[in-house]
Amino acid sequence: MVPTEEAPKLQPAAVAALYRQLRKSLEDGKNESDAAYFYYGECEMRRHDRRRPRAERWLLRTYWAISGYGLRAVRALVWLGTAMGATVAALMLWGLPNEEPKQEATGTVPAGGGKVTFEIDKADPQNPTGDWRTGERFEKALNVTLNSVVFRSSGQDLTTSGTYIEMGSRVAEPILLGLAVLAVRNRVKR
Repeated sequence: MVPTEEAPKLQPAAVAALYRQLRKSLEDGKNESDAAYFYYGECEMRRHDRRRPRAERWLLRTYWAISGYGLRAVRALVWLGTAMGATVAALMLWGLPNEEPKQEATGTVPAGGGKVTFEIDKADPQNPTGDWRTGERFEKALNVTLNSVVFRSSGQDLTTSGTYIEMGSRVAEPILLGLAVLAVRNRVKR
């Protein structure tokens, strides 16, 4: 039997629409486990559709790489652990000061007695110069990192680099934690 006509090739946008309809149908029937497969396929088709804006495809690619479209809990947890490890290492290397800044009090005593006023200054934290791989530095860096994941400030004195590392950590790591929670929720839901 010789085919007389070649079957038309479906574009990713058309397949994504089909997957979306199948997913919605399964979700309406309370079959979340099978609907998740069609959600994954729908996102894959959207990611491969060249007619979609580049920014949207980049966002989908990132979402896929980090958490498998919110369906791969282990992948999201590995990324979170990797980010936390990188933050701890960066803080140990550049973020924690060499020594805790000491407070200095200066003032003048009036000749006839009277009121004394002191100004307490704190020296700026200095970057580490010696061995940065100590248990104490690791503990401080881990404390700052764990507090960053849950949007808390550790109260630790940091160098300028450490302040920026902590700010980046306070943005990225809670997002990764949220994606991990979303993936676990989707897994349990199924």
